[in-house]
Amino acid sequence: MRKKVTVVGGGFVGSTTAQRIVDMELADVVLTDILDGPPAGKALDMMESGPITRTDARATGISTSNGDYSATAGSDVVVITAGFPRKPGMSRDDLLKANYDVVKAVVEQIVRHSPNCIIIVVTNPLDAMAQAAFKVSGFPKNRVLGMAGVLDSARMSTFVAIECKVSVENVHSFVLGGHGDDMVPLPRYSTVAGIPLPDLLPKDRIDAIVERTSTESRDCSSAFRSNWERRASKKLFRLS
Repeated sequence: MRKKVTVVGGGFVGSTTAQRIVDMELADVVLTDILDGPPAGKALDMMESGPITRTDARATGISTSNGDYSATAGSDVVVITAGFPRKPGMSRDDLLKANYDVVKAVVEQIVRHSPNCIIIVVTNPLDAMAQAAFKVSGFPKNRVLGMAGVLDSARMSTFVAIECKVSVENVHSFVLGGHGDDMVPLPRYSTVAGIPLPDLLPKDRIDAIVERTSTESRDCSSAFRSNWERRASKKLFRLS
């Protein structure tokens, strides 16, 4: 019997998470969103691509606009991506109060329907939201995780691989600290085929990689927002 994963929040991050879980046949997935329609449509797309990707994992999409999380009951893992996105110029901390209310409401439902699950928090500001989920859930600390460390390290590894013109499989990066501008990339403990970065790259290139690693999320948000604004100006869709 396959495991069950609920992904709360059917936006870009949530739907991509669900897609990858289904494609890799890691678990059956329930994708939730406050919108009625899109999560069900996305889940159908995932299911109907199963014969191509050779996966039998099941995907279900539901709306939780009425507060009903019963379809998520018995989840082994719950990934929380729901929340308000950052706009250009905003820091992660600017989202603190608004997204705390979202995460608190979601976690209360998770505890009710899946009391034995593991919670993985993605919502920003990540560190604060992970702590909020930990406090609200009452779960032990080994069952409430934030995904930031692996993301920040993966970003750094991507930039190192590009700079060194090597496969990402040969790069191991090490980033400590919070998921924000105060994160601490550690070049000395980051390697390419076991060789520390300072032995491979000049200081100015390493400094550029460290800077981009720390600011990449802000740049991504700005890029996405700029694309939305360009499309809106052409009346392809309306910004809410």
